[in-house]
Amino acid sequence: MLESNSKANELTQIILCIVDEKSPQTVQELMDFVQEKGQWSNKEIIANIMKLQAESKIRLNGSSLPVSLRLVVFLGTNQALWYWATVAIAVISMVLAVFIREGFYPWVYLKIVFGLIFVLWLPGYTFLKVLFPVNKSINVLSTSLSNVEQIALSVIVSIALLALIGLILNFSPWGLNLTSIVLSLFTFSLVFATAGVVREYIFKREVQR
Repeated sequence: MLESNSKANELTQIILCIVDEKSPQTVQELMDFVQEKGQWSNKEIIANIMKLQAESKIRLNGSSLPVSLRLVVFLGTNQALWYWATVAIAVISMVLAVFIREGFYPWVYLKIVFGLIFVLWLPGYTFLKVLFPVNKSINVLSTSLSNVEQIALSVIVSIALLALIGLILNFSPWGLNLTSIVLSLFTFSLVFATAGVVREYIFKREVQR
């Protein structure tokens, strides 16, 4: 593990030095320079370059890499931590709701806390992530919301969405019950969280151009 981290750090330093000294304009140019410096695979070089671009440490034009690969690298940066936190909260909440019964102390308290977050905050938060991509790293006017506005709107929108989902389930073949509500909110949160992180990635790319 330490050897792997050391190798990655060495590659990062080499890339930054090459960008500073030779000012390559495209990913391919930078890759050619890096390959002259050491024995790294194309996959390692590409992943490191895309990570540095996602963190706004370098900027290159004319990238011919697949968008899917660049998105995967973006998901591994700190800017996408909110997405993984959302997925973790949704999974934990669903597991607690399904398997923890009333009176099973002290886990029932954990179930209540995550349940409130899952119902009254997560749906609205992921929905707003699609509408308002956040871009805090660049000092430009954007459609981002402040933290206070986002929290308040998340609760309000979550209540509205819960009512709408409940109404739809009531007239669906599955009916309105705990299982259908939990699965519906879980699916809704994951779908909109994924759409939100993709839109945020696209938004950041457009601003950086």
